[in-house]
Amino acid sequence: MPLTGTGRAQAVAAGEALRRLRGSRPWALVLTSPLGRAAQTAHLAGLAAEPDERLREWDYGRYEGITTAEIHRDRPGWSLWRDGCPEGERAVDVSRRVDEVLTGSVASALGRGDALLVAHSHLLRVAVARWLELDAEHGRLFVLDPAHLGILGHEHGGPAVLGWNLGPDLDPAPARSPNEFAQPENTT
Repeated sequence: MPLTGTGRAQAVAAGEALRRLRGSRPWALVLTSPLGRAAQTAHLAGLAAEPDERLREWDYGRYEGITTAEIHRDRPGWSLWRDGCPEGERAVDVSRRVDEVLTGSVASALGRGDALLVAHSHLLRVAVARWLELDAEHGRLFVLDPAHLGILGHEHGGPAVLGWNLGPDLDPAPARSPNEFAQPENTT
């Protein structure tokens, strides 16, 4: 499914935010999910990104296109992070793919400079958990809005989150109201 007009504008704004943040410094590595919206986001953001199959969104299996509220009608208490998807992936499956990217491509690029991943919210939430050496299920704790940025790095030799859910103004997205948390989450 292609980006909407709003999605295209968000991708352009994310690219502008990255340029303000980095100036003209080149990236050592830019990878994108091969799926259309992520690849289109990278292109509209002005990035020369290499597709990487391991950055595909979580495989939702039979739950593709179904909201959490709809799933809860048949499976009360279901959680993507804990339970995974029938005929799809579990958090540990996504973690294996993310770990390969982080310990392989990204680790080797970091010796030459910074790396950038353009992918999907759930996958990137697993990536931040794994960067912090947490189990993939802890990705549930890192809300990430569309076309927002996360900056991972190190502090005192250990992995750290240097910025998260940064919007086009490079400020964190506004906190959600308690009512927003009660709304059904889309699985896709």
